[in-house]
Amino acid sequence: MEKAWLILPGLLLLIGGGEWLVRGASRLASLLGVPPVVIGLSVVAFGTSAPELAVSVLSAYRGQPDIAVGNVVGSNIVNVLLILGLSAVVAPLAVSIRLIKIEVPMMMGTALLFFALGYDGKLTRLDGTILVGIFAAYLVWMARTARSEPILEEELEEAGAIPRNGWTYLKLGGLIVFGLAGLVLGSEWLIQGAVATARALGVSELVIGLTVVAVGTSLPELATSVIASMRGERDISVGNVVGSNIFNILSVLGFSSLVAPVSVAVAPAVLRFDALVMIAVSLACFPVFFNGFAIKRWEGALFVGYYIAYTVYLILYSSHHDALDEYTMAMQYFALPITAIALVFTLVFAWNRQYLKPRRISKRRESLTSSE
Repeated sequence: MEKAWLILPGLLLLIGGGEWLVRGASRLASLLGVPPVVIGLSVVAFGTSAPELAVSVLSAYRGQPDIAVGNVVGSNIVNVLLILGLSAVVAPLAVSIRLIKIEVPMMMGTALLFFALGYDGKLTRLDGTILVGIFAAYLVWMARTARSEPILEEELEEAGAIPRNGWTYLKLGGLIVFGLAGLVLGSEWLIQGAVATARALGVSELVIGLTVVAVGTSLPELATSVIASMRGERDISVGNVVGSNIFNILSVLGFSSLVAPVSVAVAPAVLRFDALVMIAVSLACFPVFFNGFAIKRWEGALFVGYYIAYTVYLILYSSHHDALDEYTMAMQYFALPITAIALVFTLVFAWNRQYLKPRRISKRRESLTSSE
């Protein structure tokens, strides 16, 4: 385990690099008059996903596909179950109608797209081109639709308080450059440390990618979402996670497929289990978000509980524990079906409250008015 110690400094550099990148990019966007909705869904969400991009692209280039794919799939699971869960436990999270109508279906679609493209066991350069092309189109579409979004007065005041001179732009450019450098070096150290640890403990690189690397590269999202929740900026928490998940599939896996020497192999274990978990948690977001346009504390606690259950499964699977079969059966035939039924009832109840009940009341009023 000569290089295992590199995990901690690698994580610290990733967090610091992501912070510098987000700070520099967001202030530069404010100076250029970019609407805050674009900053939130692009600069913040994509900036906090920069560690995933650095780690996966470098892993794919070096021929370590399990870390590249495991990092993305694991990070998307971490983002929804652990980060949104903890943020909702701190304070119930508000969910905007825009997220429910646009970004959440987009997140579901990208998860299904990854499964479809990787079903043959690999992500080719053609697959990468498709993912990056969709990502570019999404960015262009989001920028165009966001033009109608008003720039808040406080955003204008913040931008006005920053001196508009060459020194300011140089400092912001320096923050971005140092942030990118921190991400590259941090990802290098984290990969070396994770691979060394996996080999020393006899754990597969896929499991390390799904756990240690995934949680480590998701720390910027965790910090951003939890702090935003504590400060009352709860819509940012949800937008950050949803935007990051879209970025991870389209951009991170897309560019990883383009830089890989041949293609990025997708392990059968990922297709059989982890990718399905990622799709399931993406689909679960819709009924939870739609129910009152908020994530309640008990729903957040449920998310965290399922992440713990998922991590326990990975530990049992990697160690070939005797209890793996019983644990898998308990999850497949008890916990998951009950949760699915509960989510369906939640969706039906929310649909009835949001749409059907107001329509029935409106019809009753119309009939009473006509009878009079």
